[in-house]
Amino acid sequence: MGDYLPSLELPTEAVNKHAMDKITDKIAALPPGQDYFSLEFFPPKTAMGFSNLRSRLDRMARALHPLFVNVTWGAGGSTATKSLELAEICQRELGLTTCLHLTCTNMSRRLIDKALDDAKALGIRNILALRGDPPRRAEYCDPDDPEALGSDEDEDGEEFAWAIDLVRYIRKTHGDYFCIGVAAYPEGHADESHPLGQSLEHDLPYLVDKVQAGADFIMTQLFFDVEAYRHFEETLRAHPSGAFRDIPILPGLMPIQSYQMIKRTTKLSHARIPDHLMARLDAVRGDDEKVKEVGVAILSELVEQIREIKDRTSPGAPRGFHFYTLNLEKAVSFIVERTGLIAPVTPDEECAIEDHGPIPEIRLLHVNGEETPAATEAARPPSAEEAIRRRKPSVGSDPRDRVIVPGRTTSFPEWETTAFEASVPAGPINTRANTLAISEGEGVLGREATWDDFPNGRWGDARSPAYGQIDGYGVSLHVTVQQARQLWGEPKRPEDVSDIFIRHLRGELSMIPWSEEGFSPETATIRDQLVKLNAKGWWTLASQPAVNGLRSTDPTFGWGPQNGFVFQKAFVEFFLPSKDWRELEKRLTKPEMRDVVCFYATNARGDFVSSDTTAAAAEGTNTATTATIESTTSPTGAIGGGGGGGGGEQREASTNAVTWGVFPGKEIVTPTIIEEVSFRAWSEEAFGIWREWAKIYERGSESARFLEGVKQDVWLVNIIHHDFVDAGGLWELLLGGQ
Repeated sequence: MGDYLPSLELPTEAVNKHAMDKITDKIAALPPGQDYFSLEFFPPKTAMGFSNLRSRLDRMARALHPLFVNVTWGAGGSTATKSLELAEICQRELGLTTCLHLTCTNMSRRLIDKALDDAKALGIRNILALRGDPPRRAEYCDPDDPEALGSDEDEDGEEFAWAIDLVRYIRKTHGDYFCIGVAAYPEGHADESHPLGQSLEHDLPYLVDKVQAGADFIMTQLFFDVEAYRHFEETLRAHPSGAFRDIPILPGLMPIQSYQMIKRTTKLSHARIPDHLMARLDAVRGDDEKVKEVGVAILSELVEQIREIKDRTSPGAPRGFHFYTLNLEKAVSFIVERTGLIAPVTPDEECAIEDHGPIPEIRLLHVNGEETPAATEAARPPSAEEAIRRRKPSVGSDPRDRVIVPGRTTSFPEWETTAFEASVPAGPINTRANTLAISEGEGVLGREATWDDFPNGRWGDARSPAYGQIDGYGVSLHVTVQQARQLWGEPKRPEDVSDIFIRHLRGELSMIPWSEEGFSPETATIRDQLVKLNAKGWWTLASQPAVNGLRSTDPTFGWGPQNGFVFQKAFVEFFLPSKDWRELEKRLTKPEMRDVVCFYATNARGDFVSSDTTAAAAEGTNTATTATIESTTSPTGAIGGGGGGGGGEQREASTNAVTWGVFPGKEIVTPTIIEEVSFRAWSEEAFGIWREWAKIYERGSESARFLEGVKQDVWLVNIIHHDFVDAGGLWELLLGGQ
């Protein structure tokens, strides 16, 4: 995990403010029947996303007043460090009571001790003790791995196979310093991808043991089946052991951000969506805005139903709720406001206004890529015409969308803006009411603040705090060792891997190490081309066909509101052997290909090549900045462009919108983009999965050696073909008449 050194000394006022910083103490201090809630965040994958999350956290803390926040844990290496960095921001900078997740399997005692010591140094008093990924036997672990995946039993004889082992260890080594939470599953826990016999009754003895070992509160996995939760809480409160009679139980709720995301999340978590709720989502599945609206209504109804359950099972006790935010604010802000969960405030608190002094004159303002004179009278409200010109799209992938940063000048004006630059506010922007309005996306400031409202995983905007949602445990195969071997056998040759990918494409294999999902209907239109690529040993991870102006109601390619038109550029992402990459690179870098394709390529060693760097080198420009992740903080490529340049000027990194839509009364919506920073962030995980796959076989075995060798040899390449009118252009380029 590496050394983590807290960057701040805890100020005296923070010590006084957080004298009572255990979650259970804070709950006990609430009035009878008072509602409270917590919010969960994860460390973003990119530095830009991490920076932007800081401003979002500050705004949500002031607007929503959660009782505490959770920070998910990435086991080992840089992911663990990022978790601690985010926990420091929450606990020490923003003054939020923070609960740090901690997983124990595949972790050595040394790393667990280090994480607990770091939490203590930050003033964190709350730990959610989790098992994490299924434990591997000792022979699957590499003792030389710097990320230190520990064995089931480390050198000191301390065993960490289950969450109860972590609970006991924390109590043994730290006494009652930490308030410890544990997870529970209203529908039953399962490791299996398609579990049989998943039941609460099976879990109950283990949950009793965790509480009796020293757990202070219970937090549930997400669920949508309120009847399953009703059975869960009633069973726990009436359990003959008495272990659950008074313990706080926080139901875990996930706002529905998009149709595909909730389908994937419920599949991974084995949470059932009742048919009557699924029917409501199916009815609007093609329109992200309506899906989110329906999702807010569904979650608001769940909150009210859970209130009724808690009033009956624990009358008079404070009622808690936990929200999995996915680092987004708009939906959860609507939910907690509409259901009255936001804690009441005093008149002094509501009226408190921080004086920023007179509003400065704004000389120039970037609006959708153009420089326009700003209002010379700072206090004058904008005219209707000006408001339209300043309006930003609500879908967060336009390269000119920017994030509001409070209390400082902008470091990167292409993707940051101050509140005053974003708009001339009609009133003080930092009252609680105005801050809540911003979090809900109201007005120009709200559109700036919630610009990434509709996430698309790693295909969204890499500047977003919600970019590349993670499960909290780092790189994972999402299956047990036994399942992995049943699915993928024991590959020893490239042909074995090709066969796995081809069987997956043909629907004969439910998942591959890089994807646990089935294919969308549009993949069927290019399945033959993908099979041919995989037969060559070019193993495809993602792809889409070209689309030119189909109606948004098209049953295969349509999305978004009705009466719109949708477009797509063809792209494909795949692994290929280094010798094949050298030949393909020659073809991609020919002068005539410059405006036809964009590409990004990297290997496990971190060597990186792209159409930006090769074009810049050909022009004799300075390529130093285009070769680093941080250089891409100003993506400005347009929908049809692959990046310009020339004339001796530094070439700007390209941003490729590969899916966009035109709808009545809306600006162009671009939900899917590909750029260097997101490609690099994903590539670390993609190569890490080769390592995880190799580890399911005994160390030194033929399959383990083969997969490690493949990881070291292959390149990961993403190619975007700009001519969306030419449906076969990309495939002709790659297959050449095959």
